[in-house]
Amino acid sequence: QVQLVESGGGLVQAGGSLRLSCAASGSTFGVRPMGWYRAAPGKQRDLVATIVSGGRTSYSDSVKGRFTISRDNAKNTLYLQMNSLKPEDTARYYCNAIPPYKDWGQGTQVTVSS
Repeated sequence: QVQLVESGGGLVQAGGSLRLSCAASGSTFGVRPMGWYRAAPGKQRDLVATIVSGGRTSYSDSVKGRFTISRDNAKNTLYLQMNSLKPEDTARYYCNAIPPYKDWGQGTQVTVSS
């Protein structure tokens, strides 16, 4: 059973930055691809950033060039550095594997004001 605990969200003005963290328990963290997902109000949860065990990353077009995903396998922690935030980035952000584990964490809310 893997437990995922996201943190680091908050309220920020457009153009600002936030760094999200995800602490994961479980021995498979360093092996499986991991990702950050987000769910805006009334919308489905979408994958916005991925990282594989070798460190290769990929991003959705909506965040490419502004967000950076990274992982520290020794600490079982996933990060998302978010720069140049826009109001449309407002959402609840979750970490999970790819494909996702059955159980999701509570996520962390990011709100970007214009």
